[in-house]
Amino acid sequence: MAALDLSKVGDRERLKAHREPHWQRLRNGCFLGFRPSKRDGAGTWIARAYDEDKRRYRVRSLGDLGQLAPRDRFAAAKREAEAFAEAVESGGHARDAIETVEQACQAYANGRADAEGRFQRHVYSDPIAKVKLEKLRRHHLHDWRKRLEKRPALVSRSKEGEQRTRERSSSSINRDMVPLRAALFRVLAPGVPGTEAAWQEALLPIRNADRQRTLYLDLGQRRKLLKEISPEAEPFVKALCLLPLRPGAMASLSAGDFDKRTRELTIGRDKSGRPRRIIVPEAVTTLLVAQAKDKLPAAPLLMRRGGARWSKDNWNQPIAEAATKAKLPCGVTAYTLRHSVLTDLVNSGLPLLTVAQISDTSVEMIERHYGHMNRAAAEHALAGLSI
Repeated sequence: MAALDLSKVGDRERLKAHREPHWQRLRNGCFLGFRPSKRDGAGTWIARAYDEDKRRYRVRSLGDLGQLAPRDRFAAAKREAEAFAEAVESGGHARDAIETVEQACQAYANGRADAEGRFQRHVYSDPIAKVKLEKLRRHHLHDWRKRLEKRPALVSRSKEGEQRTRERSSSSINRDMVPLRAALFRVLAPGVPGTEAAWQEALLPIRNADRQRTLYLDLGQRRKLLKEISPEAEPFVKALCLLPLRPGAMASLSAGDFDKRTRELTIGRDKSGRPRRIIVPEAVTTLLVAQAKDKLPAAPLLMRRGGARWSKDNWNQPIAEAATKAKLPCGVTAYTLRHSVLTDLVNSGLPLLTVAQISDTSVEMIERHYGHMNRAAAEHALAGLSI
């Protein structure tokens, strides 16, 4: 079915009058609607825009624009609908004009730390950043993608400052493309498929790129890792061994996020961007109470020497060194610990929806990576985990 085009006067006049407007998508989250008159009137134009804060659409009537010639009404309604969407998306304040890819990324990255980090690494310093949105074509993004694929991925940085890299994997490429695709979809409509205008085709994800994570450390192996970890990193790594959080989410926790009276931990900065609360088991409570002691609410809950937060630039090295000393399998990373805890939760028979909720992922992803597992090991349930 062809997309509705309200710009054509003849097509609008042939539309049937009913309560629900006929909608044309202008861009992601921004729609222009037209409700024909049941009599001989000019009909009514409606703007609809998605409010991310309220998680619902807002609607505004634009009137019939009867003061304009029929051929000019669509252009005027489109301008008003786009202005309305800009105001809704910016919290009621009109945003600065977005003319380049860089500006589109900056607008999208507001409040999205992960997206901002990827833009800093792969977009802002690249020629794609200065391309005007009105001139953006498929070949621009195809060339950007080729440059991304050739760029090595950083593995870790040694104390002497030497960088260790590897070839960028398909899954890494997909993750790096996601925020750019999302930023452009907010300001651009997809181009006609198969043409140079189809910018979106250059950002299609690589299929079957998410390889199943098979490296698993059982509780005994995780204890060996903790025996060899440096004293500075021990609390952070122990927390990763007990809770199925992403390392970045763990590092972003502040002392005020943990309520020892209720054993509630609030995770406010994670992949989805939506805060969530979980009840932590006794073993984790003991650890977090000790880490939060005498700290101001805004201080890092799990901190490095000097009060700094952990980041991937400084947690990779101690984990790799401890894994080597403990004679664990090659390739142990902070994410290995998250995978190991998730494996234990699924094996315990905990409902997949519950696992998905506490780990901030989808049931689909849990089923894809862990659905094959035997759920007989009940002793590994979250409430029973101890290190």
